[in-house]
Amino acid sequence: MSKVLIGCEESGVLSSAFRRAGFDSWSCDLNPTRGDPDWHMRCDIMDAIPVNSWDLIILHPDCTALAVSGNRWYGKDMLYYYKRKDAIQWTVQLWMLANRYANRVALENPVSVIFKYLQAPVCYVQPFEHGHGEQKKTGFALRNLPDLIPIHPVEGREQKIWKMAPSPTRKRDRSVTYQGIADAIVSQWGVLL
Repeated sequence: MSKVLIGCEESGVLSSAFRRAGFDSWSCDLNPTRGDPDWHMRCDIMDAIPVNSWDLIILHPDCTALAVSGNRWYGKDMLYYYKRKDAIQWTVQLWMLANRYANRVALENPVSVIFKYLQAPVCYVQPFEHGHGEQKKTGFALRNLPDLIPIHPVEGREQKIWKMAPSPTRKRDRSVTYQGIADAIVSQWGVLL
């Protein structure tokens, strides 16, 4: 049975989708999962990766300092630029570690500064290409994986995530993988394992 690790995922959406398709799939995050705790490693992803030899690792590192939408705070010469530099360094180390332990790796982020540092092809997806009438352009740096092909395009271009009201769980809620994108990942990348 192919082993899949979904790093920096507390929602459990993608790891659960892989398990439903018959994979030995684990999530890992510092926070407790909203998914099945029996399949969640609550620890630093850097510690979880070397635990196994993985067939596929998909990473969802924190985008706060990396997303271009945060340039007014994290851009060059801005107050928190040092946090962006730290986030870039950590994420590059994470990418390199994952590539040592898996032949197929993807790293997800919105439109982000990180992709130019990973030296990997990048594909972008939208929720409206996978059954959700919403916009949230999301990139995947890829190693030995093909671009995701839209499987269920629908009408609608609501910016629900961008317009989400402030709340204590806003950051967490904005980062959840859309089920349609998760299903596309499982159906298109799972067959390669």
